[in-house]
Amino acid sequence: MPASSAAATAWEPLDPSAVAALLSGAPVRWWLSGGAALDRWVGAPIRDRANVDVSVVASDLAALVAALPPGFSAWAPDGDDGDVVPFVEAPEDADLQPVLIRDDARGAWVLQVNAEDGAPRAWVYKRDPRLQLPWDRAVIDLDGIPTGAPEVQLVWKALRPRAEDTVDKDAVLPTLSEEAVSFYETALLRIHPHSTWAIHVRSPFAPAKASWNRKKS
Repeated sequence: MPASSAAATAWEPLDPSAVAALLSGAPVRWWLSGGAALDRWVGAPIRDRANVDVSVVASDLAALVAALPPGFSAWAPDGDDGDVVPFVEAPEDADLQPVLIRDDARGAWVLQVNAEDGAPRAWVYKRDPRLQLPWDRAVIDLDGIPTGAPEVQLVWKALRPRAEDTVDKDAVLPTLSEEAVSFYETALLRIHPHSTWAIHVRSPFAPAKASWNRKKS
């Protein structure tokens, strides 16, 4: 099959339950990520989203794709111009993510698969391996669906946050535990200190205000 443009195919995102059904045969760890994970954590859509994401450790990507049921095809990026090629035809040395999953009968993208880093015992932040979490904290079970921890999803968004990402942050932060907030704020200070989101935890005009640096009353 020839390369085609990802933009030429419409999106009809699956809901989390349908994602879980689609990937039920996968023999590897996967989890809802990005905005879909944040919406599921909050319990309601925070805002409209164009697609739905899951993540998988990069070494497990091929196994997840191979487990897709009949009627669904996987497509990988083909350069930087928005073209995609069938996953099985992509060069082995290419950056095979994000992978787009197509419902061939509907002729629509239904899922995006992101490749992340990880070790047997811990999730590892792909942008900086100093940031790690045990798997049972990085991926949580929400009513039977593996879901990326909200504090982790916010760290991903913190590098270059858009206005809509700030909407997500403002909806999610008040719902986090003290431990989760501490992880998020520590990540901002260590990994993304120049993020606009870091202003509330470290200002050039005031001492650090991270939650773990405040005196307990």
